[in-house]
Amino acid sequence: MTLEGIKRFYFIGIGGIGMSALARYFKAKGFEVAGYDKTPSSLTDELQKEGIRIHFEDLGANIPVAFQDVDSTLVVYTPAIPNTMGELVYVQQKHRVLKRSEVLGLITQTSKGLGVAGTHGKTTTSTMLAYVLSQSHLKCSAFLGGISSNFNSNVLVEPEADYSVIEADEFDWSFLRLKPFASIITAMDPDHLDIYGTEESFREGFQEYADKHQNGQLLVYKYNLPLKQSGFKGISYGINSPKAQVNGTNLHYGQGKFLMDIHFGNEEWKEVVLGLPGIHNAENALAVVVMCKELGLSESEIRNGLKNFKGVKRRFEYQVRTEQLIYIDDYAHHPTEIASLVLSVRLLYPGKKVIGIFQPHLFSRTRDFENGFVTELSKLDEVIIMPIYPAREEPVSGVTSDELVRKIGEKASLKTPEEVLEYAASVHGGVVLTIGAGDIDRIVPELKKIMERQ
Repeated sequence: MTLEGIKRFYFIGIGGIGMSALARYFKAKGFEVAGYDKTPSSLTDELQKEGIRIHFEDLGANIPVAFQDVDSTLVVYTPAIPNTMGELVYVQQKHRVLKRSEVLGLITQTSKGLGVAGTHGKTTTSTMLAYVLSQSHLKCSAFLGGISSNFNSNVLVEPEADYSVIEADEFDWSFLRLKPFASIITAMDPDHLDIYGTEESFREGFQEYADKHQNGQLLVYKYNLPLKQSGFKGISYGINSPKAQVNGTNLHYGQGKFLMDIHFGNEEWKEVVLGLPGIHNAENALAVVVMCKELGLSESEIRNGLKNFKGVKRRFEYQVRTEQLIYIDDYAHHPTEIASLVLSVRLLYPGKKVIGIFQPHLFSRTRDFENGFVTELSKLDEVIIMPIYPAREEPVSGVTSDELVRKIGEKASLKTPEEVLEYAASVHGGVVLTIGAGDIDRIVPELKKIMERQ
């Protein structure tokens, strides 16, 4: 399928971070765009201000008249939408209907798609890659899984650019619908076992994505990932990993900056300034350096981009930063991500008490990785667990936040969002983290106000 003859795009689930990026892209390209979402949000508010029509009730067969023209309209939906949703049932009978990942696949057929895949780090890495390229002579378009603090958007449109940066999402096997020109793989820790079934099947999905890079196409991957070399040109990277082809060392602070040295075999870049602190962000930066260097960017272009990168909303995002009290909001929702977050905070703020407020995301993920969550959350000095955010799922018997609290022990407690806000007024120092991928972000502005008054 091609986009020839398409004049309008109708998005079912337009308020999602990935769907809204596509909606903004096609709106910027001059197409008529409208859509449905279940609930209003700050993101849907912004889309409406940009001229995109959105409604929040299931219209069934009564979608806007212009978008009932089946010849000129393409409908895009997210797998998070129930199959029984009235509008989806109606359009599937008449219209051309594609998943979001299938539309991204079409875009990668008409540009040089740079995919960023991985259980962790793909949003920050793809956003960093897009920013560095956007500041270089190459430029790029980008479809991101978060709101870039530099662009203040989740999409970047450069009509004349050859490259498109695309977050290659493993959920629902979506990344297998892409046709990448080159890619980064940041991590392969099993996740989404409700979709993949087994850890082996999950890793096979990543191997299949890697195998899409044939005839010497570039694949940049974190050192020690269990990938079998096939037809791709593989370049490994790692922090303090001397066996990796590109190795980052000497992570340190100097004059208020976070720096590292980068070794490419016999070549060395000293004192590279990183816009974001943390070990995991240094790894993400290494991947971006390798990709950009291979694409032909100069050392000065890469250094400049990394230095000025401001990050992604909800990825190690500072909300309050005073001498007494630090408040950081982070999207971490897998044990490995929580481990990196806590390790980075301990590195940055040694000796300070660290309090984590965690909202588990999905009953299935909480069940599958319960031991990992208990282990990593127990490394905090105090843990507050909120009720599980179900997203697309029904409750699973025996899987509760109470059980996490019980297994973590005395340092843990269960609180509702309202109780978290009440608790926050009693915190006067240390480091506070809000952690999770559900709707915990809705209490962040109020938490920030409370803690700014401390």
